[in-house]
Amino acid sequence: MTQSKIAMGNKIPKILVIRLGALGDICLSLGPMAAIRAHHPTAEIVLLTTGFFADWLKDCPYFDRLHSVPRHSRYNPLWLWRIGRWLRRERFDRIYDLQTSAHSRSYFYLLPRGNARPEWSGHIKSASHSDLVNPARSTSHTVDRQAEQLRLAGIDSVPLANFDWLPESDWHRFNLPESFALLVIGASPRPPGKKWPAGHFAELAGLLKSQLGLTPVLIGGAAEAQLAAEIAALAEVIDLTAQTSLNDLVTLAKKARLMVGNDTGPAHLMAIAGVPCLMLFSRQTHPWKAAPRGKNAHYLQVAQGESLDDLNAARVLARVQAIVSDPYRDNCHLQGNRAD
Repeated sequence: MTQSKIAMGNKIPKILVIRLGALGDICLSLGPMAAIRAHHPTAEIVLLTTGFFADWLKDCPYFDRLHSVPRHSRYNPLWLWRIGRWLRRERFDRIYDLQTSAHSRSYFYLLPRGNARPEWSGHIKSASHSDLVNPARSTSHTVDRQAEQLRLAGIDSVPLANFDWLPESDWHRFNLPESFALLVIGASPRPPGKKWPAGHFAELAGLLKSQLGLTPVLIGGAAEAQLAAEIAALAEVIDLTAQTSLNDLVTLAKKARLMVGNDTGPAHLMAIAGVPCLMLFSRQTHPWKAAPRGKNAHYLQVAQGESLDDLNAARVLARVQAIVSDPYRDNCHLQGNRAD
């Protein structure tokens, strides 16, 4: 390969980072994003993401600019023409594709060819810094896969993600008690079976109150309103569904004693914020690829042949009690926690 464009001349390097979503994926990429910033301290770094995340990440110090795009199909000719025109006009020196989806990979083919094409770190054979040589790519955790992708591009150190840069929200408006636990009750419908049942959440809420003295606080979006109502009908809880911003969730995670939740973006966000947490996994998802990453993060996956319906509150409480007594024990960042 010829000399890197990043090292040539006195021009300030211009870097693009692609991470379109979703929330959990954005959160898990914050460490790699910090590593890119540290490796290119004088560069102009632009994040290409969707509009929702561009607004949230406006205070993130890893980027000089954010360029937002709408959610769209990669087969939309008008959109491909627009994003291609923008990429060519910006004249980036290097592009880090942290999305590595068919969608983001299609951008590579919109760039000029030959010497005018920017360096590209991603999952493309003809890219200047291809990660196709990584044999463990398809079975690696997102964070480990991206760390190896960056190593192949010359970045050797990737820190744990953090939210030290995010302003604290006005969490006092929720009037929460001193000791509370967050219950993240929602999850994406795909793949199916990712949600722990409302009855189990209600039973755990009662146990957290009676056994650990923690007030259960329900976290979710508007889509979880009915689920929250079912839980509230069975247990004494504080319902904050559809009332919290992402900044609120980070702040609440720093104040809470505990978080228990499904495999979903808000739970990943709060795990990174540092709350001792337990994420519940069905057999339809793979914690070795998407377990929470945080200094007090843990997960529990049901045994072979079980669904989340079979995971009762007593089993979850037993794991929770161990986490509360020693948050760093069996931390999933080091070795993982499985129920089987």
